[in-house]
Amino acid sequence: MQIEYQTQRLSLRFFMLMLVLFVVQVIYGMILAAQQIDPTLLQGWLNFNVARAEHLNLGIMWIVCGFIGAIMFVAPLLAKRELVAPWLIKFLFYAVIGIVIWNFFTQFLAERGIAGWWLGQPWLQQGLEYLEAGRIAGVLILVGFLILAFVVLRTFPRVREWNEVHWGLGLGVGALAVVWVFGLFYVARLDLQEYFRWFVVHYWVEGVWEVIHISLIGYFLVLMFKADVKSVGFAVFWGIALVWLSGLIGNAHHYFWIGTPEFWQFWGSLFSALEPLPLVFCFWHIYLDAHTNKRPLENAPAFYFLLGSTVLELVGAGILGFVMTFALTNVWSHGTWVTAGHAHLALFGTFGMLGIAAAYYVVPILRKVPQFDQRLGKLGFWLVFIGVLGMGFAFAIGGTIQIYVYRILGLDWFGGDVNRAMATYKVMLPLFGLVLSSGAGVLAYDLFTMGRRLRPQAADDVDARPATGWRRPLTGFEAGIWLLMMWLFGTIITLGLLAFNLPRVRVEGDPTLPYVLAGVGYPGLLLVTLLFVWRFIASLEARAAAPAMSPPLRVLPAQG
Repeated sequence: MQIEYQTQRLSLRFFMLMLVLFVVQVIYGMILAAQQIDPTLLQGWLNFNVARAEHLNLGIMWIVCGFIGAIMFVAPLLAKRELVAPWLIKFLFYAVIGIVIWNFFTQFLAERGIAGWWLGQPWLQQGLEYLEAGRIAGVLILVGFLILAFVVLRTFPRVREWNEVHWGLGLGVGALAVVWVFGLFYVARLDLQEYFRWFVVHYWVEGVWEVIHISLIGYFLVLMFKADVKSVGFAVFWGIALVWLSGLIGNAHHYFWIGTPEFWQFWGSLFSALEPLPLVFCFWHIYLDAHTNKRPLENAPAFYFLLGSTVLELVGAGILGFVMTFALTNVWSHGTWVTAGHAHLALFGTFGMLGIAAAYYVVPILRKVPQFDQRLGKLGFWLVFIGVLGMGFAFAIGGTIQIYVYRILGLDWFGGDVNRAMATYKVMLPLFGLVLSSGAGVLAYDLFTMGRRLRPQAADDVDARPATGWRRPLTGFEAGIWLLMMWLFGTIITLGLLAFNLPRVRVEGDPTLPYVLAGVGYPGLLLVTLLFVWRFIASLEARAAAPAMSPPLRVLPAQG
């Protein structure tokens, strides 16, 4: 494939910036993992709370860069014309760099208690988790989102000509700016301030980002497999509808812990439990589109990350999110390593992998190397995929021990009792972090140097073995069995957290039941996830030497 519109080239700079920020974020993550083992490491120079805030902010920024890059590439294809006001996109790129630098210095202002109060607002930093930057940066971010929305909406055709993907991206880029407004004012009451903070943190990520995520996955499947755009649009429509139906009220599972009325305990738990439904739908949609006409897998790294994004969305955001959202489980998991396991699999797995998938699809086209060597991309995928699953396991089991030692036994956190109890998993965390870091380095090197390296002849070889056994075609029935196995282990994990409410555990201090259930549930879920992705990819790789079953379909926008 070649680019059809010159303004699509603007996406390349965002993908390159995404890779730089990704690598820096991973470095901060390794520092944090090392500080879990030795809390005095870099003390007084780069304290844990500062490094953690930088790690979170960089994660958000590189994922946003991936979104912008992907949107800048697909928007002209959807509109069938060049992007309007390309100078604004160039300005947006430098503005993103400025915001990243400002967020970096914000943390050191916070250490010194410098908020920059003026007119009742903290202009330099405000100290809210995930939203540390002050009002100056917040306003600039809002301007950036407005620029993105303006360019996309002005580039798109008239509304009556939109299909479901137009609507998904159009609503997504508009909502990016609208929801961000809730983080642009200061309220003296802590519970009310937290209420609006969760509007941004939850709705922005689990509402707006999900809409953009589903829309982009749908359109990249159209591009990669020449899937029917109307069928993809149907899946995009229902995915977005279910996300907003469950997510808007599901946000309330955060409210109970910040002093809001008690009824949120029920309603937040109920609707949060419905949030996995659109994620199951999203996975089923990628399964059907990948098998639409048995086309060979031409760009394996791009699809690997697209599949990883969807599966980890289901596992990290869906199943593990479901596990923690009930009040009777969240009362134990809230603020522990269990939450961190869910967060890493959900945030990096869902949105980060989508950005990398988009880069692997776009960069070879822009660099004019459609037949690039795909081996490094495949290696990078497996390294980051295994690394993040291993980190999720370390967080989850370590968090289960943390719940027992800290919240059941009430042992001293600062005295080191909890630290010693979690020691094995605090060592395991940087080990799997090294695996992920190696994958990040491989991906960055591969994408930065793509088109500047000679492609080895061996890369042209294909596996001509017959598609039998593990490589046989994946049927819908078998895929459903894999999903049921994931949910089975998710149920076991849920029962393990619920077991902390039993008198035998909570009063008598016997951890046997929650430990056994966690020891079965978490390894089972993560191992099934790994094997399923391997099985899915093996079935598609077996089609590499086979001709497509039908000619490419011409993608046309659905008529209103």
